[in-house]
Amino acid sequence: MLSLGSAWENAARFAMAAVLVVGAGVTLWLNLPGHLSYDSVVQLAEGRAGVYGGQHPPVMSWMLGVADRITPGAALFVIFDTLLIYGALLALVLLPPRASWLAAPLAVLCVCLPQLALYPAIVWKDVLFAGSAAAGFACLAWAAGSWPRVRVRAACLAATTLLLALAALARQNGAVVLPFASLGLGLIAARSGEKLGHALAYAAGFLAVVLPLFAIGSAALATRLETPGVAEQAWTALQTYDITAAVARDPRLELQTLRARAPALETLIRTQGVRSYSPIRVDSIEPIFDHFDDSAAAPIAAQWRALILRHPLLYLRVRGTAFGWVFLTPQQSECVLDVTGVDGPAEEMAGAGLKPRRTAMDDALDGYAKAFAPTPAYSHATYGLVGLALLAFLLRRRRAPDFAVAAMLGGAFAFAASFAVISIACDYRYLYDLDLAVIAAALYAAASAGRTPARGVAPGGGCGAA
Repeated sequence: MLSLGSAWENAARFAMAAVLVVGAGVTLWLNLPGHLSYDSVVQLAEGRAGVYGGQHPPVMSWMLGVADRITPGAALFVIFDTLLIYGALLALVLLPPRASWLAAPLAVLCVCLPQLALYPAIVWKDVLFAGSAAAGFACLAWAAGSWPRVRVRAACLAATTLLLALAALARQNGAVVLPFASLGLGLIAARSGEKLGHALAYAAGFLAVVLPLFAIGSAALATRLETPGVAEQAWTALQTYDITAAVARDPRLELQTLRARAPALETLIRTQGVRSYSPIRVDSIEPIFDHFDDSAAAPIAAQWRALILRHPLLYLRVRGTAFGWVFLTPQQSECVLDVTGVDGPAEEMAGAGLKPRRTAMDDALDGYAKAFAPTPAYSHATYGLVGLALLAFLLRRRRAPDFAVAAMLGGAFAFAASFAVISIACDYRYLYDLDLAVIAAALYAAASAGRTPARGVAPGGGCGAA
């Protein structure tokens, strides 16, 4: 017979699960068949054709193509993303052996946020990356809670490896989360009683499996690229953006390398580039790229390296400004906060079998999401501060699954920090992973608040408590 305490805790677990399951259902009901922007339409068209342009991680086009062959359109892909995100949250709140009632009202609040009510249904690589990363770390947390049960632990670690490999494929800088998963696994193994050598072997073994898996996936997808070398073009665009920003900030800056090797490019940057430059996004200087050819990459790269080596403080100011726009979004009206409906280039729309869509429901969802714009709910900085507090709490408490959730937060912070180097636009979606990781960690911390596990229960509970 269950004690009153056990019944109360079971009711808390049921309430948490019910909120998230209902939230996932409502999200799909409101948003299916999903929302597609310009990039989404291009990727769906590429997936249907089986040939990828390379401007985006090809795994998105491949997955959209697979989903489209099963059910035309992006609806199946949207369902997959939604299940990843809500499944990760559900796994984390159900992991602690003794549930706290704190998580249920917090879950109600979270499912009302645009990050959960709308974003899972937007067909963006940023959403796929965030969802697969959160799900991967949730599986790692379950591996920690199930450590004494070898088969369950192995299954959880296998799922962790596959999901985090997918995350690394989904975003150009997504691989930064992999070392944090490795570190988290090593700490979990040590906390669960493994010898130091064995804990290190777990950490190294994870990287020994996931990195080749990532490399094989990247190579396989690259065989379908229509135009090899697109990644190099993206780097040239970033480097040109930085050089132009530096000249806009300091017109007296000498571009000696360009002057010697490509004087026409120097003139173009100093005139048309500086006139049109905006720190908001690289699109502001896009017209000057029409004058570039294959010979532009080398002198631009050399000048960019010279900028960093000879004028490091100027480079840091340029990068700081770009990062400030994506992290702080100081003028939200200038940045894309969300997308609803379907819109894209006409040729790719036809290739993807799509028609433009803008319904009353799309307008209502857009209005609902933008109502949060003036609040901390649409602030990466707010999520970052909450995430730091959660990270400190988890590292101080040090239950075995805590290390997995801490690793998820660490990976999200590293991913966000990488935009200090590569940011070229201020769209809110780029740091969606940070928001989702903090939401997931907050729900886990709330669900696991209170008493520590009883003697004989695996640290953190989970499967090990069975």
